[in-house]
Amino acid sequence: MPRKYPIEKVRDIGIVAHIDAGKTTTSERVLFYTGISHKIGEVHEGEAIMDWMEQERERGITITAAATTCFWTPTYIDKNSPDAKNQEYRINIIDTPGHIDFTVEVKRSLRVLDGAVVVFDGVAGVEPQSETNWRYADDYKVPRICFINKLDRIGANFEKSLKSIHERLTTNAIALQWPIGEEGGFSGVIDLLIMKAYRFEGEHGEQVIQYDIPAELRKISEERRKNIVEKIAETNDALLSDYLEGKEISVERLKQALRAATIGNKLVPVFGGTALRNKGVQLVLDAVADYLPSPADMPAIKGLNENHEEEERHAKDDEPLAALAFKVVSDPFVGTLTFFRVYSGVMKRGSYILNASKNSEERIGRILQMHANHREEIEEIYAGDLGALVGMKNTGTGDSLTDTRHPLILEKIIFPEPVIGIRIEPKSKADQEKMGIALHRLAEEDPTFRVAGDNETGETIISGMGELHLEIIVDRMKREFGVEASVGRPQVAYKETIQRTAEAEGKYIRQSGGRGQYGHAKIRVEPLPRGMGFEFVNAIKGGIIPQEFIPAVEKGVKEATGKGVLAGYPIVDIKAVLYDGSFHEVDSSEIAFQIAGAMAFQEAVRNAKLVLLEPVMKVQTVAPSDFLGDVTGDLSAKRAKINEMGERGTARVVDADVPLAEMFGYVTKLRSMTQGRGSFTMEFGHYAEVPQNVALQVIENKKK
Repeated sequence: MPRKYPIEKVRDIGIVAHIDAGKTTTSERVLFYTGISHKIGEVHEGEAIMDWMEQERERGITITAAATTCFWTPTYIDKNSPDAKNQEYRINIIDTPGHIDFTVEVKRSLRVLDGAVVVFDGVAGVEPQSETNWRYADDYKVPRICFINKLDRIGANFEKSLKSIHERLTTNAIALQWPIGEEGGFSGVIDLLIMKAYRFEGEHGEQVIQYDIPAELRKISEERRKNIVEKIAETNDALLSDYLEGKEISVERLKQALRAATIGNKLVPVFGGTALRNKGVQLVLDAVADYLPSPADMPAIKGLNENHEEEERHAKDDEPLAALAFKVVSDPFVGTLTFFRVYSGVMKRGSYILNASKNSEERIGRILQMHANHREEIEEIYAGDLGALVGMKNTGTGDSLTDTRHPLILEKIIFPEPVIGIRIEPKSKADQEKMGIALHRLAEEDPTFRVAGDNETGETIISGMGELHLEIIVDRMKREFGVEASVGRPQVAYKETIQRTAEAEGKYIRQSGGRGQYGHAKIRVEPLPRGMGFEFVNAIKGGIIPQEFIPAVEKGVKEATGKGVLAGYPIVDIKAVLYDGSFHEVDSSEIAFQIAGAMAFQEAVRNAKLVLLEPVMKVQTVAPSDFLGDVTGDLSAKRAKINEMGERGTARVVDADVPLAEMFGYVTKLRSMTQGRGSFTMEFGHYAEVPQNVALQVIENKKK
């Protein structure tokens, strides 16, 4: 069956933003205008199609990235022309969460997308999570366009929001539109390329009416247009030469050059509107078609073949299959759903594929095309498309799915480490069994959620990215798996590290009649830069320890990093070098070397000046200026480092780095301090050393 849409007419995009910037509302308008839904679902009424989980509807936030497919013919195409059908674009969209606790969803979505629409609140401009998302998009070199939303709100300012993008994200952002009217008087936008104004009529703004620019905005529009023509010309030698010679450059040539510059991440087009009031979203869809790349425009995907050599795959149906699983979901109706992106080749129902990451074959049962929580079964899926597979046995997040004859391992997705943990225990014997299954399933879905048993107390500890993250997990256990559980107070995920190099040896010798046990390893530990994790180096020369025992030493050392010496927290940012040791011809075994490795490592760590590390959060507090002194004073008492103070309308904005341990209960404190008018956002920043007096207290509490 041939593909319905040529690959040039396919767009794989994500909609990303800070929490409450109006991202899901924008997605709902997209679904309405593209004909996927015939009723607009409102987030504040708990009816958004893309927010389909019960927890999302209750809280009015997006928790899980929802995938959907829709179709769009740009507004400038005459729908009655015989060629209109050939001008239709297939747009695969992922609506991602804005709350920092669900940052994993944004990261894994951007890994498999070709473009992004970044939504900003027209009052707040760039907010902390916008910066984090932007950084992820930079990491994966994802071309993007911006939509400054909520221009109808009091305090909204297009120019100020654009300035915040220039100052905090990129100087390459160019406004292709200018708003008509401000706040409550916002009525439409001016397209600065074609120099026409637009208004949006009908109950849901579905009619896009083009008209001449109002006389009072003509001058500013001409000035703005001159700026953008110059910016676009700078990215293209032929255009620049015509521009410098004073020649008129056609709109068609400008659009072509802007498309190339956007795909090359040299320019970022900016648009404006209000999704809630149905103004401007269709023109953003036009921009997705005009400026964001098709899979064929993106560089070939690279991976390692079976000979560990780098190999490329292009977005073509006739190349061998290469796909990446980017999300696993437990679905109450069909079991496990595995979301994936096809980079090359065609995946067919009933065929066998190779999970190259785990070197295991899987049979393709059902392939689904997703429309949020509705789905349609399809026979095959082509290069550049997103879909979901039902009932994969052995496939997890980040696994590469390839042709059995042409294995290729694509780059994995690296996820942040959890920063907060809670103790959890089932309320009854029946709940105990179900809890194990539920936690296993939820951990499969979410790589930033971890489950561990505390050997000393026999308790289960679950860890995640924040209080809300763990609250949702416990809520899902109850609703989806019927598990009733009691939870303890949130605990900070401290870590331990060393500050100097040290050496030690571990000898494990057991004689008990017959064959004994003998393992002997000498290990040197060295500090690594913050955030580097763990590294093991085999520096054994001349077979002092036979090669077959080296992995056992590494295993022992790795296990020993899980339980620190200071207070039992994991040891990080450390290099362990195995440099010497000895073995016994008869008595040496893997288990003996594993124990010897762990002993040597723990002894070396004790001599290497251990310190405690704690997660430090990036906190942004917004409060009326009357309360600025109280807010900064309170933050300073929380060991905060205040980085910046700014203004947002009549409110003051304080950016600070604050240890997570000091932030529990801050929401209540801030409300009482600011008469309920203050708000804050928080995201993980980095790990830092705990001051000595605080560290002693933490260690003391842990021992209790």
